[in-house]
Amino acid sequence: RPRSGGPGESAGMASPAVKYLSQEEAQAVDEELFNEYQFSVDQLMELAGLSCATAIAKAYPPKSMSRSPPAVLVICGPGNNGGDGLVCARHLKLFGYQPTVYYPKRPNKPLFTALVTQCQKMEIPFLGEMPSEPMLIDELYELVVDAIFGFSFKGDVREPFRSILSVLHGLTVPIASIDIPS
Repeated sequence: RPRSGGPGESAGMASPAVKYLSQEEAQAVDEELFNEYQFSVDQLMELAGLSCATAIAKAYPPKSMSRSPPAVLVICGPGNNGGDGLVCARHLKLFGYQPTVYYPKRPNKPLFTALVTQCQKMEIPFLGEMPSEPMLIDELYELVVDAIFGFSFKGDVREPFRSILSVLHGLTVPIASIDIPS
């Protein structure tokens, strides 16, 4: 059951209402897909990553960008949202973008190792460190994908992600977030 609401929405606006799921609703959908429908984590990651890449291609078509191919920075967190980001990067490459991945905390699990290998085999570069100045990212990339934390994240943001989020707040290029903005 999507809810209506969001920043900038008012009763007098002619545009359609923004629809979104609450954190609890999104978690319930995930549980239903896992338990009732028997989807695996990797199936859901593939669907999420492809859906995000498709939405990005629709909102920011490669031909509308100033560079060819358009440079995209995909910042991945340590959980499933980061895995979604790796899948998204792979599909963005296929859609005509030039993704670069920053993945500072890689889980030591076969699924994530395989996703990294797939990106590397597609010649998607991985950064050793993230530029610390928003202006540098604005100059190098036309879009940033936030695949750091998903809707299930709880707790305090620790380093290196606290610094990463601080840099993201200073960007002028668009940021496309997977699930919700980190």
